[in-house]
Amino acid sequence: MNDPLSALDRLDAPPLTSASASASSPALAPRALSPRYKAVLSATAGSIIEGFDFIAYGTAAALVFNRQFFPNLDPTSATLASFGAFATGLFARPLGAMLFGHFGDRLGRKSMLTLSLFLMGLSTIAIGLIPNYAQIGVGSAVLLVVLRILQGVALGGEMGGAVLMAVEHAPASRAGLFGSLPQIGPPIGLLLSTFAFSLLTRLPEAAFQSWGWRVPFLASVVLVLLGAFVRRSVGESPAFEKAARARQTAEVPLWQLLSRHKKALLLAIGAKLPEVTLYYVLTVFLVAYASTRLGFGRAAVLQAVMLGAALQIVTLPLFGYLADRIGVRRFYGGGALVMAVCVVPLLRWIDGGSLVALQVAVAIALGINYPLLFAPQSALFAAQFPVAVRFSGISIGIQFAAALGGGLAPIVATALVTRFHSLQAIALYVGALALLAALCARLMQNVRAAPAAPNAQGE
Repeated sequence: MNDPLSALDRLDAPPLTSASASASSPALAPRALSPRYKAVLSATAGSIIEGFDFIAYGTAAALVFNRQFFPNLDPTSATLASFGAFATGLFARPLGAMLFGHFGDRLGRKSMLTLSLFLMGLSTIAIGLIPNYAQIGVGSAVLLVVLRILQGVALGGEMGGAVLMAVEHAPASRAGLFGSLPQIGPPIGLLLSTFAFSLLTRLPEAAFQSWGWRVPFLASVVLVLLGAFVRRSVGESPAFEKAARARQTAEVPLWQLLSRHKKALLLAIGAKLPEVTLYYVLTVFLVAYASTRLGFGRAAVLQAVMLGAALQIVTLPLFGYLADRIGVRRFYGGGALVMAVCVVPLLRWIDGGSLVALQVAVAIALGINYPLLFAPQSALFAAQFPVAVRFSGISIGIQFAAALGGGLAPIVATALVTRFHSLQAIALYVGALALLAALCARLMQNVRAAPAAPNAQGE
């Protein structure tokens, strides 16, 4: 049986004329990268950069922002204020999803991805330049929150557009695998960010507090320029081009989404909640909790997070591949049930006081439980919406869940631990969300049942 991917790749390649064939041998005439692989490479590179920028803030919020921008509060209140500033970025992501989703469905995916990349990069660099509270008072906290909001707006546009570029370039039989590849971006971004802070925390405390924490933010300029270079040669999504030629784009995508595809949107939000909540509990809240309540050094905790992120780089494409074989919807629902069962013992291990147990638990939770949902998510969510509102639908679904689950995760986790003095209440909270996600997945339409192209009304 012919491989459909190989057949389509042959169509992507330029025709080989007799002159060109005689001028060079196959060994000396390298074949240009096909448009679908350029699109996946571009989407993945952009998600790495934006993941690094966005997550660097979360790490700094746990390690340094309470002292730099909220020094007049007691330690618990300062930590909550720092996490509150962190949450504003996640609450801004739905705004970015609506703005970029509207123009992404009207004008195309590519231009919006370029704009989101530069917005994220400039706001991140500016965070590295903000004067602290001792220099300009409360204005420093205001600037921090404003720039965090801009980061959230940028990421709200990037995530939906990046995965759509991959999924809409993919062969139907490999939507899960192609959609999982841009998902590698956040763990690589997390790995780079955590590695940078892990090195910088080895500085003397005064140096780290004075200038060391700013280095990852300022270094973002290199990543932004690299991302812009990679994205410049990528073409538009074939699905969007087809809809645009047929004049089948929506005039007001958000209105059409809310009036005709409300159920699909709510199901996407419910299905997203547990993995984004677990992610931010482990990568933001746990850094502060383990270093203050459990007595582990900050570097040791960051190493545990890095271990989980490194494992994701392997498990995300693996699970995307398996989802294509098993069925994307079935795989997603099964992954949610696995998360519901595993989260209680994993958080109990973390709370046990052993660094080895913490590292193993974080590696399993971040490297296996989380990717079970995150890997097939792009293909599953894209299948719920027609092309005319797909950018808006997938972006708003993901980002509203990120605001509700991820934005509140460090605050809810801090409140639960303060009330119950253990992580078990958090485990029950995440487990309940995982059961909700399994139900949502069951009610979703399967990937192969998704409409291939919209009609004039976007149906």
